[in-house]
Amino acid sequence: MSIFTSLNTTSSALTAQRLRMDVISSNMANADSTRAKVNADGEWEPYRRKSVVMEPKEAGFSSFLNAAVNKGAHSVGQGVKVSRIQEDDTTLFKMVYDPEHPDADEEGYVELPNVDPLREMVDLISATRSYEANVTVFNANKSILMKSLEIGK
Repeated sequence: MSIFTSLNTTSSALTAQRLRMDVISSNMANADSTRAKVNADGEWEPYRRKSVVMEPKEAGFSSFLNAAVNKGAHSVGQGVKVSRIQEDDTTLFKMVYDPEHPDADEEGYVELPNVDPLREMVDLISATRSYEANVTVFNANKSILMKSLEIGK
């Protein structure tokens, strides 16, 4: 195990949380976008909420080799990676009565994105706190490494 393993693990979490905050910001910015993309029928549809899906990083060959050499010693996590950014297809669009809107149907209803600003704010707070916690861990690891360099003085 390298002395930089913990820094690499923490930095992967920082990168993933930053992307999560970017996606949440995009959701908030498009909360009123009624024409985000064209669907299979050739009609415009509202913006769909997006979310980040994360998974553990795959352990490389070297970690398996080290575990075999060390007789199955406990393996250390390799960090996290973003596997995909998925659209929320399960939540329905909001229907709002606004006959003056250019995208209103014959009955005067407009389909608005399935973005809930309250949910986005809760997710943003969670991502921000996770980011801050990982910054704290990164700084603690850096401090430990700097102190270990002072041992030989």
